[in-house]
Amino acid sequence: MSSQDRPVSTFKSKLKSSLPYTLAVAVIGFIAFWIRTLPSGTVFLSNGFVRFGGNDPWYHMRTLNVLLENYPNRMFYNPMTNYPNGSYIHFGPLFDQMMAITSLVLGLGSPGQDMVNTVGVYFPAVLGALTVIPVYYIGKHLGGHKTGILAAILIAFAPGQFFSRSIIGFTDHHIAESLFSTFFMMFFMLALISAKEKGLRFEHVITKNLNVLKEPLIYSIMAGVMYSAYQLSWPGAPLFLLIVLVYAVVQYVLDNFRGESSDYLGFTGIVAFLVSTIIILPFVHPDMGFSMYYYSWFHLATAIGSMAGFVVLSFIEREFKSKNIKAYYYPLTILGIVVLGMLVLKIVSPSIFSLVINAPNTVFGVQTGGAATIAEVSSIFYESEAFTLSKVFGNFTASGFFASLLGMLILAVNLFRKPKPEEVLVLVWSFLILLTIYGQNRFAYYYSVNVAVLSAYVGGLLLEKVKWGQLNEKFRSSVKSPADIPGFLKFVKVEQVIAVLVIAVVLIYPVYGLSMKQTTGTGGPDGTWIEACLWLKSNTPDPGMDYNAVYEGPEDGETFDYPDTAYGVMSWWDYGHWIETIGHRMPNANPFQAGIGGRRGSIEDENQPGASTFFTAQSEEEATEVLEAVDPDPDKAGARYVVSDVEMATGKFYAMTAWTLDSDGYYQPYWTGSGYQYLPSERYFKSMESRLHILDGNGLKQYRLVHETWAYQTQETTYKQVYNYLYGGNISEVDTGYVKIFEYVKGANITGTASPNETVKISTTILTNQGRTFEYSQSTTSDSEGRYEFTVPYSTEGSISGETQFDTAPTGPYVVSYGDTTKEVRVSEEAVLNGEEVKV
Repeated sequence: MSSQDRPVSTFKSKLKSSLPYTLAVAVIGFIAFWIRTLPSGTVFLSNGFVRFGGNDPWYHMRTLNVLLENYPNRMFYNPMTNYPNGSYIHFGPLFDQMMAITSLVLGLGSPGQDMVNTVGVYFPAVLGALTVIPVYYIGKHLGGHKTGILAAILIAFAPGQFFSRSIIGFTDHHIAESLFSTFFMMFFMLALISAKEKGLRFEHVITKNLNVLKEPLIYSIMAGVMYSAYQLSWPGAPLFLLIVLVYAVVQYVLDNFRGESSDYLGFTGIVAFLVSTIIILPFVHPDMGFSMYYYSWFHLATAIGSMAGFVVLSFIEREFKSKNIKAYYYPLTILGIVVLGMLVLKIVSPSIFSLVINAPNTVFGVQTGGAATIAEVSSIFYESEAFTLSKVFGNFTASGFFASLLGMLILAVNLFRKPKPEEVLVLVWSFLILLTIYGQNRFAYYYSVNVAVLSAYVGGLLLEKVKWGQLNEKFRSSVKSPADIPGFLKFVKVEQVIAVLVIAVVLIYPVYGLSMKQTTGTGGPDGTWIEACLWLKSNTPDPGMDYNAVYEGPEDGETFDYPDTAYGVMSWWDYGHWIETIGHRMPNANPFQAGIGGRRGSIEDENQPGASTFFTAQSEEEATEVLEAVDPDPDKAGARYVVSDVEMATGKFYAMTAWTLDSDGYYQPYWTGSGYQYLPSERYFKSMESRLHILDGNGLKQYRLVHETWAYQTQETTYKQVYNYLYGGNISEVDTGYVKIFEYVKGANITGTASPNETVKISTTILTNQGRTFEYSQSTTSDSEGRYEFTVPYSTEGSISGETQFDTAPTGPYVVSYGDTTKEVRVSEEAVLNGEEVKV
């Protein structure tokens, strides 16, 4: 055989030996995709509507449709949310672009909405299934093929955040984060392994020794490409820069103490982050300054800084070796440089210094105040300020979590032996991601990858103890057909069977069982919210905005120039994307935590206008002041409609108060016979949210119920029972519309005369679109001359063209009564909208 034939033969033999594992990974990937598509019935509804999960998926579909409408121009500023300010979009462009390109290809350049929705629905399941590929290779290079296959199985079934964010219909960028960050770590690991094995030195770069450089160079470039893909999926990608830099420092120190060269590491880091610097540069928005949340100079600086870090670490190492400086001075020198650099940065640019200092707390710190009420950013180890492992086990299972800790412990022990670079990398990576879930449980979708790899590593070590490799070789050599299997089984030992059963029962079955329990659906808006948003779209005035247009952001310091017909919709921030995407209306608050208002620092801070301050306002006048303060235009209120649901009036009400940093007094302990129970207090029932949802807006002067959805059995009846029993109320103790839409109007001014200082009452019966009735009433006292005045929000004459087409209205005229006198008053819609006087 000639020398030219040997590489081909070697390649063919490698291909043949790896084929079974490749097929196994493909099958595992298919299974991963299949289980993620099981709840398709909860996504594709029978009426043809597609329900995406959660909140942000709706916004991704919004940006995807705008992108396809204006391809290749993408929306960066959106005036149709966070009214009247609009929001710059911090989402990375890659996720939407991938869906857009897929839609264009499958739709032959002109995809219909059904095609776009289908691509969006299935996309997270595809990305979740693809994650088995990098996880397999990381496991393989950490502990062999058996570890790789086991890791692929574990990530395919990984429950919790990883599963829920890669399930059909959860069209969000988080699964793209997991996929590309894992590919980044895979290629970075492969580059390290290859460069280390080939003994790469910087001299090889000078002499252009391609035999040494080629493979590490390709892997390093791919690492840079994958980091860029990760960064273009999420602006917070510098988290993994921190991980790699911490790993690099540890690895440089270890290599220096062992007297080994770290050129392989420096080469990999410099090339990877040089590539990422080049790729991210076109996406930087200079007007965003040094923001962490948008693509700004911060992202370019962190990539360049990481590259520079590898240069400096390599330079110092070479200087130490050339001058025979003792190894223990190396970490001290690095520490000194970091401290000196931070001091210089503090002097040169205090704002950037503050950003760098506070950045770790953003990820690793436990949130407080209103932010602590955001489910995904609360600590995974705490529930209601009490330490718990329930959320941990719900994401990784108990066995998986403790196996990951055991895996890290084993890798840590290896540090005192002769650890391989890939082992140190996995250890540092896993430990830092563990810290991130202490700060925010959302990062469990990252740690699921680490749990899969570390658990597989532990399982692989168990198989090594029972000589699984020898059994595998025996199988390859002796089993040529199914008929050979009985003869092979006599070589299988009891401890090998037990090891496999332990892995299956302790590691695989728990994650499989938990993930299958989570295939029930993706969440997102239920039928009531979908109906309410569609009603808004069809029955409220056009705000005068081009829904699918790409708008330019306002100049620095200025506000967007909205048309006079524009208006906002006030609701809790959770529902902002649904209102915008389904209802085509402009929410005041959204899931970017914009428009919430309240206090951000301490109780002494000014209570900013927004959703939290509106719904917790203790009077109609206070709430209206908030609405008017939302819009800087003195002639306009910040919102025309208010949308509330039962959750806002019950479970989510605490979150509203938390954002104002004023949660006391809304619920008080009452003795119920068997113990104390916290029940809504007078302060709660005075809140605007209670006045609207629990009391139907009865007695309010400028807010009227215009539509409600059907009812569910909820806590609403309990709240009404408390109101009637403790506070002398007289309202029907029944569940009413799950979602209610109110309109803010000027109100008609009904004036008349009665006897001086006499109690005057006005009332009417309201009939809702659900066939429910309730009484609307006000009372006042006439002045010394007998004059009285009411401001009422309901029209008795029906809707008019071009305005709200309400389906909830009085059944007849208002009735004004005092003494023995009653008078009927009819009020036109024009009078209500224009604040006109109606004389009795």
